[in-house]
Order: sequence, then C-alpha cells, then structure tokens
Amino acid sequence: MDNKGKKVIIGAGTAVAAAAGASYAAAKFFLKTAVNREKPPLYDKVKDALSGNMESGLIESGVDRLVDEFKELEGTMEKVTILSDDGLELVGHLRRAPREKRIILAMHGWRSTWYKDFAGGNRFWYDNGCTVLYVEQRSQNGSQGDYMGFGITERYDCVKWANWIAERNTKNLPVYLAGISMGASTVLMASDLALPGCVKGIMADCGYTSADDIWRHVANDNLHMGYGVIGTVARDIAKRKLDLDVKNVTTIDSLRRTRLPVLLIHGTSDRFVPVSMTYLNYAACSGPKRMLIVPGADHGMSFLVARRAYEDTVLKFFRDFDKYDETQVA
Repeated sequence: MDNKGKKVIIGAGTAVAAAAGASYAAAKFFLKTAVNREKPPLYDKVKDALSGNMESGLIESGVDRLVDEFKELEGTMEKVTILSDDGLELVGHLRRAPREKRIILAMHGWRSTWYKDFAGGNRFWYDNGCTVLYVEQRSQNGSQGDYMGFGITERYDCVKWANWIAERNTKNLPVYLAGISMGASTVLMASDLALPGCVKGIMADCGYTSADDIWRHVANDNLHMGYGVIGTVARDIAKRKLDLDVKNVTTIDSLRRTRLPVLLIHGTSDRFVPVSMTYLNYAACSGPKRMLIVPGADHGMSFLVARRAYEDTVLKFFRDFDKYDETQVA
C-alpha cells in the first residue's frame, strides 16, 4: 500500500473516531438532561426544543396566574414525608377537603412541580370532596435523590405513598392515583404492583409508554439529532450506572396486567408526548378503561381547553368506580 492509501485509511479512521466521540458526548448530554437532578449547563438553551416549544403557546399566559395562586396555598397544607425503598426522604403536601369523599395521590411531571402541573384542576378536586396528597417526585424540588427514573423508580415510590395513605384512611375512602406527563407514566407503571385495596382507579393525563419511547421522540422529532447511536449509548449508561431499564419497563406491560380502572386523557396537539402513546396505552389496558381525547390541547392543557368535558369525564369515573372491587372481576 502506498503512502497515499495509508493516509486515506488513517483519515477515515480519524473521522470515524471523531464521529463516535461526538455521538458519545451527545448521548451523555442527553442522558444528563433526562435524569440528572442538576441541569447540565446547556439545558436552558435547548429546553424549549425538548418540549416541542409547548410553553410558547398563548394559553400559557393564563397559567402563570393559576400557578401562583395555587402555590400560595402551600402554607395551608400539611407537609408530610416518607422514606423510599432506597432510603430517600420524599416530600408531600396534603390538602384536605372539608367534606371528604375520596383521596387522590397526585404525581407531577418531569422537571416540574405539583403546584404547576395541578394548578388548573386543583379547585375542581377540592370542590368535589377530594383530599389530595401532592407529591414531590424524587430528585425534584424538596425530595431527595440525584437521578430521576422516568417512572421506572418512581412507581415504587408511588406504592409507598399509597400505603401511607391507606394506613391513615380511617374512613375507608376510595383512593385514586393521578399523574401528569412523567407522573402519569409513573402511576400507570405502578398499576400492576401490590397496591392497597382502597385504590379504586388511576387517572393518567398525557403519559408516555416508556422512557425509551419518549427519549426517541424528543431526540428525533423535537431536537432533530437522531436517536440511533445516542439511544444505544444512553440506554447502556442508564442500565449500568443507574440500574434503569429504560427500554423494557413500560406502561404497556403494566396495563396488560392491571385489573384497576384506568382513565386516560390526552390532547391532540401535544408536542412533548405524542397522543399516539395514549392510544397504545388504552389498547393495552386489560382493566376497565376510559379515554378522553381533547382536540387542540397541548401538553398538560386538556383541563384548561375542555374543562366541562374533563370534569364530566372525571366525575363519571368517580361515580362508576368509587366502590369498585377488583376481586369481583372475572
């Protein structure tokens, strides 16, 4: 081989190595953005693209006021804590309704807060006799932890919180698990676990089917960076270093095994979590199931876009399943 041929091979090898290095760096940044409690330095530059620019919508202008008003109620709530299975202190805020009819365990979404995600519908729950425990998900806000688990880890936290409620549920009120976005996937992934008998149903608003599915969507459709090599590296690091099986732990598998009633809600204009994932969840669900699809609603905005339909659907869900007994289901 002459010197020219050797230089071509060396140059090609260098280019391949550089491309591999760039893919590895991109995968590490993607994973840190997804799961690290501390946001990576470039996060603020890409956060709008990550979510499909959902916060640029005009409807967001009315959300800020609702969020501020709900946050101001924190001082009227009882702050409670539990220890997770891996020893983390997790924080919740209990808001009691004056005429309790049921209890809701509410799980917020990724890089969010309870007072943001539930600002729209909190008054509706309160006025309809729902005592609500608003949880701060692990590795977010006041709860301990360094890494978020995209529902894979949080599903076990959900069970711990449900047991905490059950131990104090002296009136034997019906209990519902509710979540938005990552919180929705969390409660869906918990649906086939050993939940206390007082849990009568699950309400999931704009949940995804798996961590891998939502990562692929965000990488391919929102960031336009391609998920192939990045996904392979990110999955491997997540498994080896964080014990997160992002591909094989899915809402689909949990819903195939559950016997609990499930209400799925999603907006057709969601640019963060595609509505197609809720259709897949609905098709997989083996228990009693309901679905509300809201035309034109972006991520987590279904209540504000179609309040009457949302309220009517939820109230009917309560009426139908407050006395549900899964042991009587064939």
